[in-house]
Amino acid sequence: MFDLGIKPECFNPQVYFTFRGRYEENHVTEVHSHDFVTVIYVMSGSCTYTINGVSYRVRKGDLLVFNSGVSHGKNVGAGEEIMELHVGLGNINIEGLPRNHLVPADAAPVFHLQEYEQQFINCCSDICSEQENNLPGCELMIKVHVMNMLVHFLKATKTDAHRNANTLSGIDSSDKAVIVNTLMKYMNVNYMRQISLESISKKIYLSPAYISKVFKEETGETPINYLIKIRLSKAREMLMAGGQSVKSVARAVGYDDAYYFSKLYKKYHGVAPSKERGEKK
Repeated sequence: MFDLGIKPECFNPQVYFTFRGRYEENHVTEVHSHDFVTVIYVMSGSCTYTINGVSYRVRKGDLLVFNSGVSHGKNVGAGEEIMELHVGLGNINIEGLPRNHLVPADAAPVFHLQEYEQQFINCCSDICSEQENNLPGCELMIKVHVMNMLVHFLKATKTDAHRNANTLSGIDSSDKAVIVNTLMKYMNVNYMRQISLESISKKIYLSPAYISKVFKEETGETPINYLIKIRLSKAREMLMAGGQSVKSVARAVGYDDAYYFSKLYKKYHGVAPSKERGEKK
């Protein structure tokens, strides 16, 4: 048995918005962030999201969870389109997490539910139906369905975490070291490509949650933070060598958004990339 981290008397999320959006090819949503939680369920189609500087390919059935402050943007490629349900939430209080955090800060932001998937989908359908019918009491019913959706999400993710914890207890330290070394080698060779925990998990046949937990246990940091450090270290070498613009360096290390790259670079190195010695405009 495990705790969902919420109590009935304290669980009262504020629903800021719910809407269904359809985005066609070449649509771009610039990278941005909110001070509330955003939940996005992919109802059909596919596209690429940039989340905290890392690219993720998402498709039908994927669920994206953005805690407060998480930067995210969207790019719908040629020949693509995507239909999504967006839910904005405030007053989220999960035991052990900061306010307006639905998942731990180091958790992968893209989920594909296995447990309780159909129940979650039913909640999404109910939200859309209430909004389309717009009958008296629809706002209250939408909140009921959103709360139901959140409970099913927490049940699904807590079940996975509980299962992963049991699995990890049976893995010895040498096996964990092999997994971590494999991940490090892969990221050091492919840092300039679109890398996500999901894509890595498919290559080594382990779940994203399992990968993240093992990596952090062995190194003290998440795989995504390790990847960011590699990229920014390579970027600094290129900038110091000179001869390339900030935009070209950003692309060379895996960031399509030069503005986001510059913010991230300054956060880690304490100086804007355009000010680095040897950089030529």
